[in-house]
Amino acid sequence: MVLQRLEGLSDREAVERYSFDARWRYAAGVGGYDRGGWGRFAHTVLVDMRERLRRSDRPDRVFEVALAAAKQAGLVGRRRVLDSTPLYDAVATMDTVTLIGSALRGLLGVADQVLGAELRAVLASGDDYTSAAKPQIDWDDPAAREQLVDARAKDALACLAVLDGRQLDGAVAEAAVLLATVVGQDLEQGDDGVFRIARKVAPDRVISTVDPAARHGHKTAARGFDGYKGHAAVDPDSELITATKATPGNAGDASVAADLIEDLLADEPTGQDDPASQTGETSAPARQPDEGADDTQPPKVYGDCAYGTGEFQSTLAGGHIDSCCRTQPPSAAGGRLAKDRFDINLDRDTVTCPAGHTVAIRRGTGGGIACFGEVCAACPLRDRCTNAAGGRSIRVGP
Repeated sequence: MVLQRLEGLSDREAVERYSFDARWRYAAGVGGYDRGGWGRFAHTVLVDMRERLRRSDRPDRVFEVALAAAKQAGLVGRRRVLDSTPLYDAVATMDTVTLIGSALRGLLGVADQVLGAELRAVLASGDDYTSAAKPQIDWDDPAAREQLVDARAKDALACLAVLDGRQLDGAVAEAAVLLATVVGQDLEQGDDGVFRIARKVAPDRVISTVDPAARHGHKTAARGFDGYKGHAAVDPDSELITATKATPGNAGDASVAADLIEDLLADEPTGQDDPASQTGETSAPARQPDEGADDTQPPKVYGDCAYGTGEFQSTLAGGHIDSCCRTQPPSAAGGRLAKDRFDINLDRDTVTCPAGHTVAIRRGTGGGIACFGEVCAACPLRDRCTNAAGGRSIRVGP
């Protein structure tokens, strides 16, 4: 499998190469023509091998061995460059009607005969949800579309009411959670009791019941995609990839940045800066630096402004790693006054706005918020500061 990736071959081509190239056979530990195991095997064996590897406890074992060999050879230093790239999903995204219908069909499909009969008994729309085709309505008629959305929502909620409080097995529980998610993310109920599509986008919206983990993502403000993100750390000198992660497409780059530099974070310095050495306590021995790395220079991490979050910068500082990640400057929509125009005093837990008004920071779990509220109503800078009905608010992260 390593040789196949190295030479960029398909499964069929890799089997051909293994069967007739003595160099491949020696590399695979089989030997020459006079050794056993000579002959062809089906290319689908490689499919099975990859699946077994993916489902194992150590799916990255091949990568780990290759990386360990590179470190032993002195090819991996103490600098990392971080970046991400979109991984486009192969399934089509679904609209609200299709999502709810597909989720209902999935729930009915995994329910046993008795539970399935109970669920079908509460369906009031006249649809038995056996077909993936869209209902035959006049899609140009807003009233017909609204009636369809309301019927789908009430069927879904009726099924969830049947399941409420029951002990469900894995497949049914998973299908019920998915149904509840797709109903709750897109719909809102009006004062007349009718469910309508909400004029908003849920922050973690499920886009497909076929692949529920896929998400809408944005590489830039103007460039969107559906699927996942691939994150990588690279040694800039050897250009070797040292770590990878895959996340849903809406995950921020900095959310998994610490996972990409685990080897640097594990290389904790010891000596006078070690609190344990000053108190006389015994601490765990630090991991030895990679052979061939320049131990006289602190580790460095490079990244664009997506990695310049306060949390990741704090992680780098705590790991005694030099940060070369550019912190994104504060900005505000419409050219209004940005956050850096406010005086945030963490010693007194107050925030003072450019007009001189001071309010206290209300602390919550990890962070806090300062709300100016009524003082914004008569403020001469209001038009330049905020258009929110409740006035300007400033959030303070952990």
